[in-house]
Amino acid sequence: MEYRLLGSSGCAVSAMTLGTLTFGNETDEAESFAQLDRFTEVGGSLIDSADVYADGRSEEIIGRWLASRPAMRDEVVIATKGRFPTNESPNGHGLSRQHLASALNGSLRRLQVGTIDLYQLHGWDPLTPIEETLRFLDDAVRAGKINYVGLSNFTAWQIQKYVDLAGLHELSSRPITVQPQYNLLARAIEWEIVPACEAAGLGLLPWSPLASGWLTGKYQRGEDPADGTRLKEQADKGMQIWNERGHLERNWHVLDVVRKLAEQRGTSMGQIAIAWVLARPAVTSVILGARTLDQLNDNLAAAGLSLSDDEMHLLDDASEPDTPDYPYGEKGQMQRSRRISGGRF
Repeated sequence: MEYRLLGSSGCAVSAMTLGTLTFGNETDEAESFAQLDRFTEVGGSLIDSADVYADGRSEEIIGRWLASRPAMRDEVVIATKGRFPTNESPNGHGLSRQHLASALNGSLRRLQVGTIDLYQLHGWDPLTPIEETLRFLDDAVRAGKINYVGLSNFTAWQIQKYVDLAGLHELSSRPITVQPQYNLLARAIEWEIVPACEAAGLGLLPWSPLASGWLTGKYQRGEDPADGTRLKEQADKGMQIWNERGHLERNWHVLDVVRKLAEQRGTSMGQIAIAWVLARPAVTSVILGARTLDQLNDNLAAAGLSLSDDEMHLLDDASEPDTPDYPYGEKGQMQRSRRISGGRF
């Protein structure tokens, strides 16, 4: 297992993260324990959860696993998140001091730890002043309840606001990581979020590297998603993801390229997709989300897979997103360019 620094911090973490969204829901406790054991056995160290995963059951399972294996606490880096509703009261969600104080204490209790290594804001809150959130996090760091702060599902300007204000006030709650969706079918973060993270020294912790199973090859052209798959569940909830994504020729072209490389390498399509994300700029650790131990083992095999420059170029070209003409396309790039030699455009 490769290790990388967690953003601009001195904390080393595995290049793969065990995501625990399925724990307590699709994955029962025995299977969750098996995944945690396997992940750490192969050198995995970063474990990611959130207070709303399975209504807190995910954190509880991790807490019981840590309690049953006390020596592991010094071996792993525990990450969780707070922001979304934990009850139906007006202060049951958001990034206010009122809510985060309750959310953080609840996570500490469920995880059965004295300190959360990486505490992440699970999303932007338009109603709470940023300084209020940052000062709460700063107090929590100083109290020893948090080691590091991260952001999740933030846009680039929101990331920069948090970084700038934490620096302006010299707070210890300056973010060091960002968790975005990132995969071969979702590359829009490259326009703004990746450059913002590179400029500020923040590490990326991409989630959904397999695009809800798309990049494993489980979905077929012209066929509706099968029962039990995530896309079928999302479609049943009216999320329309299948109609929006499934009939786009570009996606099928990406899958064809991933499948061809997997066949040439003798690996799974999922391993190719994960290896691509691992090789992208600013990525610290890729979050794996498996329902079963077999799925996790297949994903972990990508740790030893290094794609060649030619393979990366093939994947880059196939998955290049449609770029708006302005400000990200050629017209916008022209506005931001400058030649040392001077002269007109």
